[in-house]
Amino acid sequence: MRKLILLLLTSTLSISACSVNPVTGERNFQLYGSDWEREVGRQMYAPMKQSQGGEFVLDPALNAYVDEVGNRLARQARRNEDLDFEFSVLNDSVPNAWALPGGKIVINRGLLVHLESEAELAAVLGHEIVHADAAHGARAQSKGMLTQAGAMITMVVLGSTIDSQSTREIAMIVPALGAQLMTQKYGRDAERESDEYGMLYMSEAGYDPAGAVELQKTFVEISKAKNQDWVSGLFASHPPSQERVENNRKTAASLPAGGEMGSQRYRDKTAYLRRVQPAYLAYDEAKKALADGKTELAQEKLNKALSMEPRESLFHDLQGDIYALDKNHGRALKSYQRAVAANPGFFYGYLRSGQMQYAMDQNQAARSNLDKSLELMPTAEAHYLLGMLDKQKDDLNSAVEHFKIAAQSESESGQRATRELVLLDLANNPSKYIASRAAVDQENNVWAQFGNLTQVPMENIEFSYAWLDEKGQTRRGTKIYSGTLAGGKQDRIKLGFRIDNPDELNRRVRVEVSRASVSN
Repeated sequence: MRKLILLLLTSTLSISACSVNPVTGERNFQLYGSDWEREVGRQMYAPMKQSQGGEFVLDPALNAYVDEVGNRLARQARRNEDLDFEFSVLNDSVPNAWALPGGKIVINRGLLVHLESEAELAAVLGHEIVHADAAHGARAQSKGMLTQAGAMITMVVLGSTIDSQSTREIAMIVPALGAQLMTQKYGRDAERESDEYGMLYMSEAGYDPAGAVELQKTFVEISKAKNQDWVSGLFASHPPSQERVENNRKTAASLPAGGEMGSQRYRDKTAYLRRVQPAYLAYDEAKKALADGKTELAQEKLNKALSMEPRESLFHDLQGDIYALDKNHGRALKSYQRAVAANPGFFYGYLRSGQMQYAMDQNQAARSNLDKSLELMPTAEAHYLLGMLDKQKDDLNSAVEHFKIAAQSESESGQRATRELVLLDLANNPSKYIASRAAVDQENNVWAQFGNLTQVPMENIEFSYAWLDEKGQTRRGTKIYSGTLAGGKQDRIKLGFRIDNPDELNRRVRVEVSRASVSN
């Protein structure tokens, strides 16, 4: 990540602000070059895939097929030698596809089941290839449309119960830059370029560009139904319109007639996916039922999914979540272990296994699984639990480092990590967390005003104060605030003496917090 941030900071010095769009031949404002694009793509690709269900591993032939079609199109890219094109199928029901800078491209399982031909698949992939080839992400970053690489985000996936049974969130520590590059709404010019030149790449690769017309027609019809999955997926970043259909028709008319549609081949290559689609529909219904608190219905739907495809790791993960809600840690652990065995390259089963083992005091096994989960996907929960394990071993330096990372998240795990940081340091540095100052009222009584700088509630707050009396003698005292001071709140306490001249307050009075404890 340091290398990525360095590229962000230095590329403005080494790259001309105006460059020629390699696809259109037009001059565009762009600060970030191909080194930045490749590095961003390399850094972001794995965590962004992990955050959306991981790769679809049950049908390796399908992945190989998408990769074949993608590379056939990528060979037409104007910067093919300069970018590192790579194609993956994600195990996500949301109909979506996206491209990161540098040529890292995905298409979701949930979109593949809606396509009818290889030409339509080529239209989707060609569109995303142009986004990468024309450096649309780099151009957006150059215009300041995206956030810097150090920010963190919380993403909701899988109907998890890790951080909160009510919100079911996993706090993934992912640079916000990656999320925005993946989900951004490109401008009209970028979408037009990707439609037009994606069809050109299709034609050059031997596909019938009419597939792009049919694809957009289908998208327009689906958008009329306002299906929430589509709204949160492809349509969020690539809104369809009748105008795009007509533009695609005009582009198709300008290209050589004919080309491959590949309808039968597409049906053959996606036969397994279509056969098990009812299982994923049942799984999605189970997730919704669990989110709504309907555990029995969730289990019924999940049983249906498992009966149709018992090898799917996501199904075993959800089964573990149901057991975990009932505090049945042992059965939950077995389900998560089945999920890991089914897909060793996905972080969730490791993370949840570690959480269950931590709850059962199987600390060594918990540490192993949590470490493995972090290798695949940084999460606030894993860092928090590893911090707690280090704290139990009195390895406080390592514990603090884990807590600091977790505390960057606004999730419940992040809040717990913040509390642990305060607990470890509060005894030595109470004034670091509770600010205080002296103040006087209209009758010249001296007060201590104070505020909790954290989001952790504090109690037993002791103030040490000193002042010069009218004879020039230094007087000292302590006061204890008996209440609980909530995070971010302020209060005051009377110190029990007066000064004649309020203008001398700062010279004559000193107040500081000498002791405090975290409220239970």
